[in-house]
Amino acid sequence: MRLPRIVEMELRHRALQVLCLAHPDEKAAATLALHAQADQCSIAANAPTPPAGQVLPGLPERPVLLHHTAVKRRSPATPQGRAVLLHAIAHIELNAINLALDAVWRFDAMPTTFYRDWLRVAAEEAQHFGLLRDILRSLGHDYGDFPAHQGLWTMCEKTQHDITARMALVPRTLEARGLDATPLIQQKLRQVDSPDALAAVAVLDTILREEVGHVAIGNHWYRWLCARDGLEPESHYALLAQQYQAPRPKPPLNEAARRQAGFTDTELAWLLYTD
Repeated sequence: MRLPRIVEMELRHRALQVLCLAHPDEKAAATLALHAQADQCSIAANAPTPPAGQVLPGLPERPVLLHHTAVKRRSPATPQGRAVLLHAIAHIELNAINLALDAVWRFDAMPTTFYRDWLRVAAEEAQHFGLLRDILRSLGHDYGDFPAHQGLWTMCEKTQHDITARMALVPRTLEARGLDATPLIQQKLRQVDSPDALAAVAVLDTILREEVGHVAIGNHWYRWLCARDGLEPESHYALLAQQYQAPRPKPPLNEAARRQAGFTDTELAWLLYTD
């Protein structure tokens, strides 16, 4: 596949250009290429300006995007059901590429490591997308064959003017839900005991391990921003969650993975508390 021509040398400008790409193959490949070349790029001091009329992120013609309540779930006991499940996870990973690239280009006045951290996250999400898509293709399907939703990107849009809210509510809230859900999905796939299901379990092992690191990056930068601005992280998170109507995770929580990603006992107790 011939990659699109990315002309800017500043890392943040190039991240925006990749975010604008619509074709999933091009976006994933360009993300990996940008990460490989990151050491050769300067990091622009100011956020670039999106092209006039450009809708962010660039989206393919398929899949059809529905409200999250309209996306049907199916049992992974059948090949079709497993394809639907893997398609949903692949869609999350493609969205996660967009979320990480958006953090790279959008927010000014952050340390160099912030931009490099999120570019690494974008590259790992691109690898996850490719691994899941390979299994999906082995089942006779491809990305775009089933409806999907844009729940992750909706929170990205809500927090586009508040970097602290972005770090609080995207990586350490919405993406952290994957830490809880993945072991449950793996358990269901192991019960199927088919080659594609076991291959998916192995891929999800890789994804879970690396997603712990991604959530840890979100936790690190959220706490860094709170320290910079004189905010108490735990109480401020509760305010942000209420302001932006962030969902509480559904139990059971993967407490071990969440602790590894930097959540405190106090935060876990608050997340588990229900009225």
